[in-house]
Amino acid sequence: MKHRRTIRLQHYDYAQAGAYFVTICTQHRACVLGEVVDGRMQLSALGQIVADGWLWLAQQYAHVQLDEWVVMPNHVHGIILLTDEARVDGDKGGSRTATTNAHNVPRKPLGQLVGAFKTVTTKRINALRETPAAVFWQRDFHEHVIRNEADLARLQTYVANNPLQWMLDSLHPCNLNGNDVAR
Repeated sequence: MKHRRTIRLQHYDYAQAGAYFVTICTQHRACVLGEVVDGRMQLSALGQIVADGWLWLAQQYAHVQLDEWVVMPNHVHGIILLTDEARVDGDKGGSRTATTNAHNVPRKPLGQLVGAFKTVTTKRINALRETPAAVFWQRDFHEHVIRNEADLARLQTYVANNPLQWMLDSLHPCNLNGNDVAR
């Protein structure tokens, strides 16, 4: 069995509170989530499932807050904030408490959150397409630990402007370099 080299930071606790930038690509970078028209993303039915699945993360896990995010034709960019505090039942982001887990759902680290997102969206997409057990997402995902406010602001701008920059995006089918990191 081939052993895959991890792309994660060694000895870093991805469950700790912090801000994380992630990019998740469709299998073979297939452009099935919609299209960019006049600099705006127009979601397909599959893209809407993905958008709903992204929002589901913050609804399902009390320690998750979503910052800037966008569904693109063949990938998702998002900034995930993991907090030390959990929402009180019914609270959508106002007052906080450190002891109440609104859904009694265990705290998950970043990789498991992305895994949950992929599982939920893949099941919904496969049900819609009547393709049980089909692979929808690439096996891994890109992540970047956001270390300061300037990094956060740069990535928020990158994500917000991603549809406007689609033709220049390394994940656009016409671009062959295939590296996807916000520079």
